[in-house]
Amino acid sequence: VQLVESGGGLVQPGGSLRLSCRASGFSFSTNMMSWFRQAPGKERELVATISSGGGTTNYADSVKGRVTISRDNVKNTLYLQMNSLKPEDTGVYYCYINLGWSREYWGQGTQVTVSS
Repeated sequence: VQLVESGGGLVQPGGSLRLSCRASGFSFSTNMMSWFRQAPGKERELVATISSGGGTTNYADSVKGRVTISRDNVKNTLYLQMNSLKPEDTGVYYCYINLGWSREYWGQGTQVTVSS
């Protein structure tokens, strides 16, 4: 299993970023996927989840209305569109899959820094 994130960077408050997570080594189209983030000095937290077909999404209260999770099951890629970014959105963003039977996988993470 491999999860490779990209798309992070430095952005000013109010700006936008689109994160991508390229998945391989498992059946992407039949599994729920998630994005987590970890801010400096804080625990990793769930940002958003999406069902296998993309029809059901859930978001942390802190990002609702500003973030959209989506997926392309042909390209085996998960996305996170982030708008109206705030300094408190700064952190490392991780792609996550739980395949059951204690098989959990994380990407290497992509750094998002929101600062003027």
